[in-house]
Amino acid sequence: MDKVIGIDLGTFNSCVSVVEGGTPVVIANRGGYKVTPSMVAVTEAGKRLVGHIAKRQAVTNAENTVYAAKRLIGRKFDTPQVKNAIATCPYRIVEGPHGDCRIQLRDKVYSIPEISAMVLQEMKMIAEDYLGHEVTKAVVTVPAYFNDGQRQATKDAGQIAGLDVIRIINEPTAGALAYGFGKNIDRTVAVYDLGGGTFDISILEISSAGVFKVVSTAGDTFLGGEDFDQRIIDWLVQGFREEHDIDLRQDRMALQRLKDAAEKAKCELSAVMETEVNLPFIISSPRNEALHLQQLLTRAQLEELTQDLVERTVQICEMTLDEAGLEKDEIEDVVLVGGMTRMPRVQQAVSEFFEREPCKGVHPDEVVGLGASIQGAALVDDSKELDMVLLDVTPHTLGIMVAGGFFEELIQQNSTVPTSDSKPFTTVRDNQTAVKILVLQGESKKADENELLGEFILTGLRRAPAGQIEVDVTFEINADGIVSVHAKDTETGKEQSITVTATSGLTQDEIDLMMQEASEYAVARRGDEESEGVKQQAETLIAEIQKLFPEVEAVVAGSDFGRDAIEKARAVVDRARMLMDRNDSAGLKEQIDALTRTQRMFKGVVGKSA
Repeated sequence: MDKVIGIDLGTFNSCVSVVEGGTPVVIANRGGYKVTPSMVAVTEAGKRLVGHIAKRQAVTNAENTVYAAKRLIGRKFDTPQVKNAIATCPYRIVEGPHGDCRIQLRDKVYSIPEISAMVLQEMKMIAEDYLGHEVTKAVVTVPAYFNDGQRQATKDAGQIAGLDVIRIINEPTAGALAYGFGKNIDRTVAVYDLGGGTFDISILEISSAGVFKVVSTAGDTFLGGEDFDQRIIDWLVQGFREEHDIDLRQDRMALQRLKDAAEKAKCELSAVMETEVNLPFIISSPRNEALHLQQLLTRAQLEELTQDLVERTVQICEMTLDEAGLEKDEIEDVVLVGGMTRMPRVQQAVSEFFEREPCKGVHPDEVVGLGASIQGAALVDDSKELDMVLLDVTPHTLGIMVAGGFFEELIQQNSTVPTSDSKPFTTVRDNQTAVKILVLQGESKKADENELLGEFILTGLRRAPAGQIEVDVTFEINADGIVSVHAKDTETGKEQSITVTATSGLTQDEIDLMMQEASEYAVARRGDEESEGVKQQAETLIAEIQKLFPEVEAVVAGSDFGRDAIEKARAVVDRARMLMDRNDSAGLKEQIDALTRTQRMFKGVVGKSA
């Protein structure tokens, strides 16, 4: 049976997990960390870096290091969120050929799904290193409030990374799966998920029969730890400007140092009451003097700077409870998900709103990835241990534009998915032979205030007076939350349909090209890792042989046989060094055996003499 991995593709960090022997486990990367920074960089030599290694060089290569790409996925270039990112990020965001936003690193422009694919590919490699075989199937999580375009772009990222994304699952739902898995409980729970870039709240009913039913969900895809960091950065920049009349935002390296310092200070203030931000030599003055930034930030100041962000999450919680038709006392457990829920003020706000202490039994950074792997295993495993049913909802209302510029709803917000619904519409003009269907997503009655997901035209209608031609429009949402729409002339049976992809989405040709490049990278990367491992093994053996040479020579130098053995050993070491200099990893791999035999012989000689 194919293993299905679960990937939490986070704004700040990502993690990968798998179910083994009925138990979900988070897989540590080669450095021993269970989470990997969702960061990608391109070095001056054109080498791609992902994860911890990208984060370590972010300050010196700020313009070519991407973080928080998830906040941009599936968004058009002219949206307020993208404008905000352009103003605050040290890397360059440019407009793509489909009105989408893209990122320029060195001399190449990358789509956002392509950047996300690099992180997913890293997760795939971590899982393969752990399992010892190739992995092709994955369940990937997304914020519950992601729209159709953002979900489709995430699926595209999976495809580019060489993964068959068999299910897209909402993050708070994944959190609830991990929380309730194997517990045999009947409870109504709220999952409060405040991560690095997004906020979600979901209300679920968990039954002992293994049914996880989402009652309602809401959120904000541009509210998270990044915004908390930004408040600290703004405060530091303002203080420095008042003191030196210099705007640190104009220097990309200074901005990246501020970003790192803000994140560190925020994390520290969850444990202590005050922390010092100390950045020596942050910038030079117009007179070429080295200037330093040194500020004391208290927990109370941080809470004051971010109070409105915390309040915004509470307002969304209130709205979600209303939509679920539930009172606070009907919520039996509150599960905290996402790194930002470590902040004491956030925990306090959640406790005050729900009038109960949140559960402490889940790991905020790992629980979403664990839930994704549970869902993945359940999709391919028929065993009783994984017998569960997940009933999720669509976070947005879906419909079409009708005459007068109004929005006609077909599928209500918080409808359980998969689902479908149809409505009849009529022509509005005499002799109208075609109708244009504009597919929209949102909560406004005015069509232009909602998001356009896609459009298509049903042609070949017979000529008739206005209102005489009836067209049936059907919406379908699959379990991933991906929408398809079709329109049918009820008299002639003529029909037209689309699977809605983001209007700023990638073409299949673009995806195929990116998949090829990603695959080539994976081959090169694996090759690099293997040759590096062989080289390290050879270096270790050579060092041990060199260390033993004097003792061995002292024991055997008196005989012709001994002198011959010494010469052969030198030849083995010299050949290994030559192969290392040539970067001939295949030859070096063969030479490892000769080095190992020499090392054993030397150890044997020294052992006997002792």
